[in-house]
Formats: sequence, C-alpha cells, structure tokens
Amino acid sequence: MASGFFDRLVSRIDKLDPESLQMQMIHLAKERGFLEAVFQSIQEGLMVIDNAGKLLYANRAAEQITGIDASQRGRSILRTLREWDWEHLLDTSDDVDGWSQLITREVEITYPEHRFISIYAVPLLGQDSPDKEVLVILRDVTRDRQQEVSNLESERYNAIKMLAAGVAHEIGNPLNAITIHLQLLAREIRDLPPESRDSLSELVDVAQTEVSRLDTIISQFLRAVRPAKPVLVPEHPEEVLQDTLRLLKTECENRRIAVSIDIPSSVPSVLLDRSQIKQVFFNLFKNALEAMPDGGNLKVVFGSTDGFVDISIIDNGQGIPTEELGRIFEPYHTTKTKGTGLGLMIVKRIIEDHGGEIEVASKPGAGTCFKIRLPRSERRIRKLSATAPKPREL
Repeated sequence: MASGFFDRLVSRIDKLDPESLQMQMIHLAKERGFLEAVFQSIQEGLMVIDNAGKLLYANRAAEQITGIDASQRGRSILRTLREWDWEHLLDTSDDVDGWSQLITREVEITYPEHRFISIYAVPLLGQDSPDKEVLVILRDVTRDRQQEVSNLESERYNAIKMLAAGVAHEIGNPLNAITIHLQLLAREIRDLPPESRDSLSELVDVAQTEVSRLDTIISQFLRAVRPAKPVLVPEHPEEVLQDTLRLLKTECENRRIAVSIDIPSSVPSVLLDRSQIKQVFFNLFKNALEAMPDGGNLKVVFGSTDGFVDISIIDNGQGIPTEELGRIFEPYHTTKTKGTGLGLMIVKRIIEDHGGEIEVASKPGAGTCFKIRLPRSERRIRKLSATAPKPREL
C-alpha cells in the first residue's frame, strides 16, 4: 500500500507545487505510522538486517524474543546472537534473479529465557544497493514444542497399555501352568530318596522363586499402565503409615535400620484410598531400606498447610546421582540390578490420582527425601481480619 503510493509520488514529484507536496508527505507519514502500528502490535518478531549483519529495524516482539535493545539498531548483531548462525541466513552468494529463496530453521535459545524460535529469512526485493537486506520473521514455538512432547508421551503410554494387554494374555496363562506343574513336581519329589530329593527340591524352589518374581513384574507392569481408580474416603494418613511400617518391622530390624516418626499432636484427615496409599508407603520404604545396605536411619516427618498434609520420608543412604534424579519417575528406568523401573512410576501416578504432589531431593552419599503432599479433606479458608469502619462525621 505505502510502496505503491510512494512510487506514484516519486513519479509525479517534479509536477507538484509546494502545498500539494506537503499534503502528500503528510499522507505518506500517516501511511508509515499505520504500518508501524501494525508491526508493533503483532506477536511475531520482525527484523530487517543487511547482509553485513547490521540491524536496520526491529519491532517490539523481536526485541522481547531476542533480548536485543532498540539502541542496537544501526549496529551489527552477529556477535550478540552468534548461535543463530547469521552468516548462513544472510548468505546471498547462491541467489539468482533477485533473491528468490526462503530460509527457515528452528533454534533453541537460553537468553533472555529458554525458548524455541522458528526463523524465516526472506530477502527484500527491489534493492538496487549492493548491501542487500533480509526480512527475518521470528515466531516463538516453545508451546508447540511442549505440546508435541506431551502428545508423544501420551502416545507412548497408549502403546504401553496396548502392550500390557498382550503381555497379560501371552505370559499370564503360561505362568499359571508352570506354577501348577512345579507344585505337582514338588509333591512327586517328596517320595524320592533323601539323596535325590534334596537337590531336586532345591532346583524346584529356585524355579518357583523366579516364576514368582516374574509374576510380580507382570503385576506391577499392569498396575502401572492400567491403574485402578482410587476410592477416596476421609482417612488419617499416619495410621496408614503405621500399618505399613508394621509389615516391614522385621526387615528393618534385620537390616539394622532405626525408624523414627515425627507426628504433630493433630494431623488433618485426608481423602485417600487406603490400599493405594499403603502401596505408596511400601514402595518408598523398600527403596529407602535398599539404599541403606549397611544400616542407617529412616525418618518420617508429618506437617500440614492450609491445603495439604505433607509427609517426608528421609533416609541417610547412598542417595541418587544428580544425573539420574530427573529420570527416576520414568517407566523402566532403574539403577537396581533386579529392579523393574516401575515402582516410582506407580507411586507418582497414585499420588497424582489423589490430587497430590510428590517431590524428591537427594545428595549422593548423604541420603534421599521423598515428600508427599496430599490434599486435606477439608481445606481451611484463611479469614482476613476486617478493619472496623470509621464513624461517619455529621
């Protein structure tokens, strides 16, 4: 619009009187102001750069995306944004018949904040100057990237669910048959002479143990991908925790683990599924015990806020390496030789199904703390003290 008007103005400029020329220049200024307002209001970043890397124009969105300042206009930005590979974006050596190419790419930036930026570099046509100019369009695609990751994760879980159905059918039935035949074999072995019976019994025991372990792996796998919906009722979480610790009392004593519990005088009730939360405690306690093979201290601390009951399970065991900490809730990720990599995934899913949160902090050689936050069954509402109204003056 402005370009066509400008071309017509230039072609007639020698025929215009001063007053008409002034009017046309005012009109041109309005056109420029209109375009500037449009450029400043759009969300995409717009920059014009010459092939030497000098910044000629940048709208407000481009300044926010790149972190450049308006004062940098007229100066080279090649060093300021060096990871963007401007040399390639501004290269015109292969252009034919007036810059007909379009260059696109995505870059990951960390300044002024972590983002993914889609870049379109389009040459500006009609330039007679040897210094060519490029229009660079910037679009923040960080949210699109996050959505892609979320969709991929969802597809991944759906694939696992489909695999689970096949696993249950193809492996479950043969395992049941093997278990039954091992039991029959154990009965037959009882009638053998002692010298043969003992060695064969030992072999059968090993086979039964491994079958039982495989059955446990399959059960955990199915619970992870097809979790039961929790039946939430008001419960006191400290009672569920005490029940779980009673199951592990003998193992704690054998491993020389000292257990201490810090419970306030009053712990608010929580809406929870007792069996599922007991499974959460059991998995976290087992992990803590295995992290302290030479004995240690296991501490449980209760606390509460206006909306949540907090339960921290702290051990002074081996800790989790920093590079592993971000992956502990991923399926099949484990550092144990006999681990399935599904325990913590199940724990996280149960807590989230309860509307809660789980946090982890760890230091190699010092220990690990898992903090569970479960919503209170009746959340307290903070009351703001009302200021007494001042008497009205008569």
